[in-house]
Amino acid sequence: MGSSQTEHREWQGRTEGTPWMHRMLLKSLRVLPLWFVYLGMALFVVPFYMLFAHKGYIAAYRFYRQRMGRRPLAAFLSVYKNHVRFGQVIIDRFAAYGGREFEFELEGYDHFLEMTEQPSGFIVLSSHIGNYEIAGYAFRAIRKRFNALVFSGEAPTVMENRNRLLGRNNIRMIPIRPDMSHLFEMNNALSDGEILSIPADRIFGSPRFLTCKFFDEFAHFPLGPYKFAVNKGVPVMSIFVMKESVRKYHVFIRQLSFSTPQELAQAYAADMEQTVRRYPSQWFNYYDFWKKQ
Repeated sequence: MGSSQTEHREWQGRTEGTPWMHRMLLKSLRVLPLWFVYLGMALFVVPFYMLFAHKGYIAAYRFYRQRMGRRPLAAFLSVYKNHVRFGQVIIDRFAAYGGREFEFELEGYDHFLEMTEQPSGFIVLSSHIGNYEIAGYAFRAIRKRFNALVFSGEAPTVMENRNRLLGRNNIRMIPIRPDMSHLFEMNNALSDGEILSIPADRIFGSPRFLTCKFFDEFAHFPLGPYKFAVNKGVPVMSIFVMKESVRKYHVFIRQLSFSTPQELAQAYAADMEQTVRRYPSQWFNYYDFWKKQ
């Protein structure tokens, strides 16, 4: 266990663009085929970001060179493919806002349903790979309300559409607040036997961390989610929603075994690494994840 000296990261995870740009994208997706929007993004938007958003590019390049062991040209092409895939994920979210539907292949969903039939609540850990959010637009939480802890600084257009779609599916967002009042809502959700989703891969809001072996190197994971889960004594699951094709996603649901925060963090890191190695273009952390604090 250690402590971080800074909360600043090179990339804050906020959806790029102005509200006007978001509204125009939403309108265009109501009439244009997805593949056409993907093509325009890949040909014009991605090269722009690779040229001018250089910090994100460098971090992604180092990931493919140092962690995936790819040669320079292969790493460069991987960065391009990664940026294209990230753009597709963002476009898919806006397409969902406009009513587009996607196909989901579920793995481990039966166990998830079994957990929802139990009287106690449980925790779902999420990360910034794949497109975790889009599953909330497609599935309704029937037996238990689903509570998702989210970054409060997202673009207004995104937050408005999130509230609209998630609300109708019995999913409530709990914004992370500076006064830490979100902790009371998190506690209440579990006390009421509901589902609580917590991001578990980035050190934001707390200087304390756990060190885990991840891609053959040690990386820092936030202590908070893992300590909270252990203290609550509830089951913990990981869910990864990975893009397979234009309209298809593959959802992986797994229960994690642990007895201490360190064991839980390492189990989640191993699960996350396994998923990223299978879908290397869907690593969406555009900063030095392995940077020593």
